[in-house]
Amino acid sequence: MIVLGAIVIGVLYAAGLYMMLRRSIIKLLIGLSLIGNAANLLIFSSSRLVKGEPALVAKGSTVPPERYSDPLAQGLILTAIVIGFAVIAFALVLSHRVSELLDNDDLDALADEE
Repeated sequence: MIVLGAIVIGVLYAAGLYMMLRRSIIKLLIGLSLIGNAANLLIFSSSRLVKGEPALVAKGSTVPPERYSDPLAQGLILTAIVIGFAVIAFALVLSHRVSELLDNDDLDALADEE
C-alpha cells in the first residue's frame, strides 16, 4: 500500500508539472492544483498514521501512548486545503478576466500584450 501511495504521489507531481508547462492559463491552474494535492498527500503519508488510535494524550497521562496518530499533519493539511482553494479560486477569476479582456488564453501571447 505504501508503494501504491508513492506511485500516486509521483504521478500527481508529474501530471501537475506537465500541465504547468503547457501554454494555457487554465492548464497552468490545473497543474497548480495537482501539485498542491500531491504535496498534501505527501505530508499526509509521511506523518504517523495509526488506524483506530487517538491523536490525543489520554486524560491523566503525561506522555502519549505507544501507538498514536500525529495531529500536526492533519491540521497542516486542513489549512493547506483551505488556502489552496482560495488561491485557485482567485487565480481562476483573474484568468477569466484576463482572457475576457484580451480574447486570448495563451501565455506566450499574453507576454506580448500590454
